Amino acid sequence: MSETLEKYTNRGIRNSYVSTIVGISLVLFLIGIVLSGSMALNSVQKQAKENIQCDIFFKSDIQDADIKQIETQMRPWKEINKVWFISAERAIEEFTSEGSKDIQALFEEENPLPPSLCFNPSASYATKSGLKKIQKKLLEKYPEMVDEVSYDSSSVERINLGFKQFALVFLTVAFLLIVIAVAMINNTIRMELYSRRFTIKTMQLVGATGAFIRHPFLRQSVINGIISAFLALLLLITVFYALNNTLETIEITFSLFNLLLLTASLVFMGVFITFASTWFALSKYLRLKLDKLY
Repeated sequence: MSETLEKYTNRGIRNSYVSTIVGISLVLFLIGIVLSGSMALNSVQKQAKENIQCDIFFKSDIQDADIKQIETQMRPWKEINKVWFISAERAIEEFTSEGSKDIQALFEEENPLPPSLCFNPSASYATKSGLKKIQKKLLEKYPEMVDEVSYDSSSVERINLGFKQFALVFLTVAFLLIVIAVAMINNTIRMELYSRRFTIKTMQLVGATGAFIRHPFLRQSVINGIISAFLALLLLITVFYALNNTLETIEITFSLFNLLLLTASLVFMGVFITFASTWFALSKYLRLKLDKLY
């Protein structure tokens, strides 16, 4: 009889352990979705900002060789993501390829478009104030050569404002999801400890100190947090892989840095939340009197 009771007790403990790990993993998976979405949003925002095109027009007496020399000097600038030379021939080709009439015929076979430089700003400078700084730097550094620095200020403003509004909505939703996720993890751990409340009280009654009782539970909480974090990460990678094979227009990619950051964030949150929840739940049961456990 005692062997049968022990068997069912051990089975109940194992089932409780597995259900706790699964529950925490699913909640961390939800947090991982939020973190991945934040990383993806930052990546898209950076790409959009670094695709803003600005044009540098030079005075009529400036030669192509001088413009190319300025291009070489601009490449190391921290404000610049990419810079390239547009010859007069290429400029007229791009202009006429947009469906306009033969502009060369209107100007008696002469090319009215001068050579120029185009550049994409770095993401941190892809703002109205940032582009004004680049404009000022170019005009001060090459006052005798640069005639005008042109960019579409309305497009720059739309890109920055659009991402700010979307980021605000996303962060609000993400905050609510994380609060719910933390509450779910806390509830899962409390339920597990509730099923072992008599074991905790028995250890206390035979003289075990609070630190002695907490030690195995807290150690197990750290292990649970790490295991759950890696299970959640594995589930995330599986979902992303399936989406990349299913969706043709969207490709989800992560740099090594982002993958390591995501892994570290999930492990930290998994360990921190399980450790804190276990600590507070244990403190509650250690304070309760025996008759309050029923």
